[in-house]
Amino acid sequence: MPYVRTVLGLLSGLAACGAVAFLGYCVYFDRKRRGDHAFKLRLREKRRAQQQKAEGRGLWDPAKIEKLQQLFLQEVRMGELWLSRGKNVNILFNALLVCGQPQELLKVFRHTLPPKVFEMLLRKIPLICQQFEADMNEQEYLEDDPD
Repeated sequence: MPYVRTVLGLLSGLAACGAVAFLGYCVYFDRKRRGDHAFKLRLREKRRAQQQKAEGRGLWDPAKIEKLQQLFLQEVRMGELWLSRGKNVNILFNALLVCGQPQELLKVFRHTLPPKVFEMLLRKIPLICQQFEADMNEQEYLEDDPD
């Protein structure tokens, strides 16, 4: 029996020494890696590349800008057509949403739309913004959903 206890004691001591040695090895090489100037440069370059890649997928992608411009012009044309027919101008809200400079577009609408229609447009802007935010949140949820 004493022989078994001695062997188990030695094995547990060796395991503890091995764990301490492994942790020491990890700490030593992590400090060496973090202190290395070349590592820091590689890390910065990697982060810059990731940031540029993320920005490239953002709103400023030229293909997306062109599509937004086409959508904007289409929505304005449709709004003008509906307005000339005396119908509802809800389509102008879509043009306002995709416009890069909504304040400028509102100035143009103020001068070109009948006052009654322009006032209706101003009253509905907060509702349209809330709906747009809800749609965007739903789209983000669907993109994040793995199913």
